[in-house]
Amino acid sequence: MTSRNREYMQLCWVVPDLEAAIGNWVRTTGAGPFFVFEDVHFDDANYRGSPADIAPHRAAIGQHGPMQIELIQPLGDQPGIWRDVVPAGGFGMHHTGLYCRDYDAERAAFVAAGHEVVFEGLMMGARTCYIDTVAKLGFMTELITANPVAEMVFGQFRAAAEGWDGSDPVRRLG
Repeated sequence: MTSRNREYMQLCWVVPDLEAAIGNWVRTTGAGPFFVFEDVHFDDANYRGSPADIAPHRAAIGQHGPMQIELIQPLGDQPGIWRDVVPAGGFGMHHTGLYCRDYDAERAAFVAAGHEVVFEGLMMGARTCYIDTVAKLGFMTELITANPVAEMVFGQFRAAAEGWDGSDPVRRLG
């Protein structure tokens, strides 16, 4: 039996207003700073069996201890992975993230357990997918292939959070 990844490294909520949600997380929990991404795309992507980029959205990611907090603001009401879980204009938990050293084994284990891969594509050249675990867990599960680009970006999030004094809570990578 394959040793399964048991460490969620990210929690994600769909929110109607990205800036308000960032402010709430910073004030309420001290999470942050948050890095904002305005134009997110996937290559070689597929949604529910058809070629399609990820549904348009804005995103922000910040650290809260060892956990990444991701906030997603969908842009529009069209169908897609965000609306599969949280209705238009709504707020709610969307997914957890697993950083996978063996992406294929993790993906296969979820599929063997009867879960559908709803969306899959390449994010900065590395495979990522969202698996529909809503009926069993109440949220989707994102699998992220461990890779050098993600290591660098995630490292920037962690480094910014170390000793963070609460100033400059909204940032851009660069």
